[in-house]
Amino acid sequence: MDNNDNQQVEERPKKKLNSWLKVAIIALLAGLIGGGVAYGAGNFISNGFTTNATSVPSGSNKAGGTKVNQSNVKGSSQSTKAFKQVKAAVVSVVNLQAESSSTTGITGVFGQSSSSDSSSSNSSLEAASEGSGVIYKKNGNTAYIVTNNHVVTGSSKLEVILSSGKKVTAKIVGTDSTTDLAVLKINAANVTTVASFGNSNQIEAGQSVLAIGSPLGSEYATSVTEGIISAKKRTVQVQDNSGNTTANASVIQTDAAINPGNSGGPLINLAGQVIGINSMKLSSDDSGTSVEGMGFSIPSNEVVSVINQLVKNGKITRPALGIELVGLENVSATQQKSILKLPTSVTKGVVVIKTLSPSAAGNAGLKKYDVITELDGKKVTDEASLKEVLYKHKVGDSVTVKYYRGSQLKTATIKLSESTSSLSSESSSE
Repeated sequence: MDNNDNQQVEERPKKKLNSWLKVAIIALLAGLIGGGVAYGAGNFISNGFTTNATSVPSGSNKAGGTKVNQSNVKGSSQSTKAFKQVKAAVVSVVNLQAESSSTTGITGVFGQSSSSDSSSSNSSLEAASEGSGVIYKKNGNTAYIVTNNHVVTGSSKLEVILSSGKKVTAKIVGTDSTTDLAVLKINAANVTTVASFGNSNQIEAGQSVLAIGSPLGSEYATSVTEGIISAKKRTVQVQDNSGNTTANASVIQTDAAINPGNSGGPLINLAGQVIGINSMKLSSDDSGTSVEGMGFSIPSNEVVSVINQLVKNGKITRPALGIELVGLENVSATQQKSILKLPTSVTKGVVVIKTLSPSAAGNAGLKKYDVITELDGKKVTDEASLKEVLYKHKVGDSVTVKYYRGSQLKTATIKLSESTSSLSSESSSE
C-alpha cells in the first residue's frame, strides 16, 4: 500500500538491525559520556528524571560505593496504565506462504519481507510478512482479531503470536480491501484479555495516544510508542502493489512512531480504548523529501462497522451511486470556470467524471461534470464526506442529492444500487 503522496515506505530488513543497534548504542553511550554531569545544585538530571546525588568526601571514594536512589516519580503514569490495560490483547500476525525463488515487492505498507508465489511446487511454507493485530472479542471457544487486509493478503496459512509468546493458527473470517481491514479467529483457550473500542468521533487534535504493535516483526512484539493526534481526518490515497489507486480513505493522522510490522495494531487513547487501527505511514513526499511522524490509522467507528459485517456475512456489501468522481479541490480554477461553469460561491463538492452502467445516479438524471454538493441533507465537501453519508445507508435506500449543472442547482432522488466497481487510478467509483 502506498501513502497519499504515492510514496513507498522504506523497507528495513532485519539483517541490518544488529548493526543499526550497535550504532544506536554507541551514540547513546557517546551522549552520556559527552553530556557531562551538572554539579552544585545537589541533583543529577538524566532523561528528564531528577534523583538526589550524594557527595563523597575526598579520600573516601571506595570501590562499590555508588548506589541507586529511589525515584521521585510515584506510581504509574496514565500512559503506562493504558498500555497495561491493552497490551495482552495485542498480537503478532505472521503471513506464511509457499517458498519461491522469485519474490516481489512488499505487501501493503508494512509487510516485513517480500511476498512469495503461493503457486510454487514447493509445499513448505515460510514467513512472507509480519504485522500486528488486536483481540477485540471472545465468544465461547472463539476469539476474534482485527488486523489489516494487506497483512493477510496472499497467505497460505496464518499464525498468531499471543503476548505470552504462544503461537496459534488463525483462520480468516472476512476481508475488505476498500478499508484495508480483516477479521481473524483463533481458539480462545489462551486468550486472557480483549480490547474495547472508543468513539473516534470524539477524539481531538493534540490528544495523547499510544501505538502498540510489532515493529520489524515479532522480535519486538508489544512495543509501544507515544504521540498525539495530528489531525482527526485526512483523506489519503490507498494504492495496490502496481501503484494503482484502490481507494480514498479517511484516516486519523498521528505522530506516534509507526514502523514496518505495526500494521494492524491498535492506536489507543489514555483510557485504554482502541480509537484506530494503524495502517500506513508517509515516509517522503513527491520530491523525495523524507518526513517523520506522519502515520495514519483507520478510525474505530469505521472499524467496528466493518468488522461486525465481516463476522456476520463474511464480506462487505456497500451501496453505490454508480458514478466515477473526483474532488472539486482537484480541479483547477480554470477548468472550474471553463468546463464546470460553476458559480463562484461553489468551492467544495465532488465532480461526476463518468456515470457507470448500470448507474443509480444516471437513472436519476445525473450526468458528466455535474457537481454534487449535498447528499441526504448533509453537505458534501469532498470524497470522504460523500462516502461517510453514503455508507450509512443500505442497498435499495433512496436518498436525495443536490448538485450543480453549470450555474443551475438541481435536486434528484437516487435509489442506491450495490457497489460492483473497483476504483480507478484517477478517480473513485461510488
